[in-house]
Amino acid sequence: MSMTDPLGDLLTRIRNGQRANKSTVVSPASSLRANVLEVLKREGYIRGYARSELRPGVAQLSIELKYHEGQPVIREISRVSTPGRRVYSKIADLRRVANGLGITILSTPRGVMSDTEARTQNVGGEVLCEVF
Repeated sequence: MSMTDPLGDLLTRIRNGQRANKSTVVSPASSLRANVLEVLKREGYIRGYARSELRPGVAQLSIELKYHEGQPVIREISRVSTPGRRVYSKIADLRRVANGLGITILSTPRGVMSDTEARTQNVGGEVLCEVF
C-alpha cells in the first residue's frame, strides 16, 4: 500500500508515541524523514534516531523520544505543507512559532533545516512542519 504523506505519518507516529509515553517509536526510513529527524535531534526535541535494515532495500528508523520531568519535550508537532497544499515561504515572511520558543522545519535548496538556520543563511523554502 502506498502512502500519500510519509512525513505526516512520521509526525503522527511521534505525536502518538509521546501521548502513550513510549521511549521509542519506529517508522519506515526515507531520506526526507532522516533529514527532519536530524533537525529535531540538533534542536533537542528527540534524543536520537537510528537506521536499521530489515532486509535489503527496506529500512526503518527507530526514534528515541525525549521527556523532561515526565512530560514530552514536543508539546505540539504539526504538518504545514501537505501533498495537496504546498506552502512556500520567503525567509522574511516566515513567522516565529510560539514567539520563538518553537521551530519551523524548512526544505530549502541547501537542505532540510530549522528556521533559525535558514535565517542565518538567508534562504527560504517549503515549510514542512512546526514544532513547539
